[in-house]
Amino acid sequence: MPDHSWPPAGFDIRTADVNGVRLSAAVGGRGPLMVLLHGWPQTGRAWAKVVPALAEHHTLVVPDLRGTGGSERPVDGYAKSNQADDMRGLLTALDLSGPVVVVGHDIGSMVAFAWALHRPDNVAAVVLLDSFLPGIDLEEAMNVVTGGSWHFGFFMAPAIPEMLFDGHQVEFFRSAFDARSTPSTFSDEDIAYYAKAYDGRDRLRGGFEHYRTLLDDGQENQAALATGRLTTPILSIGGRDSVAEHTTEALRPHANDLTGLVAPTGHFVAEEAPEWFVHTLLDYLATTSNATTEPRA
Repeated sequence: MPDHSWPPAGFDIRTADVNGVRLSAAVGGRGPLMVLLHGWPQTGRAWAKVVPALAEHHTLVVPDLRGTGGSERPVDGYAKSNQADDMRGLLTALDLSGPVVVVGHDIGSMVAFAWALHRPDNVAAVVLLDSFLPGIDLEEAMNVVTGGSWHFGFFMAPAIPEMLFDGHQVEFFRSAFDARSTPSTFSDEDIAYYAKAYDGRDRLRGGFEHYRTLLDDGQENQAALATGRLTTPILSIGGRDSVAEHTTEALRPHANDLTGLVAPTGHFVAEEAPEWFVHTLLDYLATTSNATTEPRA
């Protein structure tokens, strides 16, 4: 059985005080710089199945976003543009520079998109995995009146989600993961890991804070898009049984260099089809002028 322990062999856990928060990240690999941003309810460990292969071609920085995992849980600062500043500050603190490939999933995609939109100067390419985006298509996806998902608005409510889910993390996460992924993707060990990472109301709060800024995130993104289109190369991947082509098509009016693909998965692309994801990502980067990758052996 493959070793999906965290951090993986050859990686160190580094911490840095940046932008008003102490962040934790796994760092390792060799080659051009790549940052992997996880979603909710996860931590940097979400990338465990793909990090060993990607580390053969890239120097990887795999943080726990503010509010999650080994990073601090401040009461504010969860705007996605501010979290892009978190990541830029983290790279500076780690003495890592140069063009960066930013890969995000779920909430991490929202941060990656904000990075490319608001702070694009050091971004070589952005890869967005199965996520609606604030100001693009999220508002439609969260509108329950027209069939959107209930959880966005519920998680925005102050204090109530923490109160209701505390003590039920294993049951809640098992249900949430299984409903949006290929059967058997997540083991009992995986669920137990994330239940521990979000154990207690304050850890749950740190996760839900990412949702509580979504409406403001959308307004900020729309204001930036009103001034021009994105020029950073973007690869948008939707799971066949999840977002599919929805976000890609919604992005087309706003992006000059957009590639859209549908993965043979549900929501958790890198965990459901890790070999497909690594192959697809490296092939895309090999043909993207702004991005470089160490050649395969």
